Amino acid sequence: MTAKAEAIIIAVLLVLVAALAVQAAIYRGNAIDYKAQRDKASDALKLANATIDDMQLRQRDVAALDAKYTKELADAQATIDLLHDDVATGKRRLQLNARCPANNSTGTTGVDDATSPRLADTAERNYWTLRSRIEIAGKQIAGLQQYIIEQCLK
Repeated sequence: MTAKAEAIIIAVLLVLVAALAVQAAIYRGNAIDYKAQRDKASDALKLANATIDDMQLRQRDVAALDAKYTKELADAQATIDLLHDDVATGKRRLQLNARCPANNSTGTTGVDDATSPRLADTAERNYWTLRSRIEIAGKQIAGLQQYIIEQCLK
């Protein structure tokens, strides 16, 4: 083999090695880029899963909070209904701090004067309605305050 042939073979081999080195560098760069993309997608997936887990936990907490205050509201309404029924049947009396001014007439007193003060039927209905609404408003406010503390301020 001549020197010229050896030089050509060496030149071809050097070009081949250089081409392989360039190709390896390209593949390495691609591998690094794909790894970075994979890591970014993996981090986004972890964040999405963490967000979903947090949302599910909050939903369970809110459902428990809602169940608690709904039960308290139902219990309060049941108590009011029981009191109302007891007053209606005469088991209990609805007592108010009231005054009945003395009648200035000098006529004879009768049985009508012996009755104790009593609310009118509409006033009694309004009393029960107001009492019920006060309970509802109180439970709603307490529930909203608890929701804000447990969910909004986290």
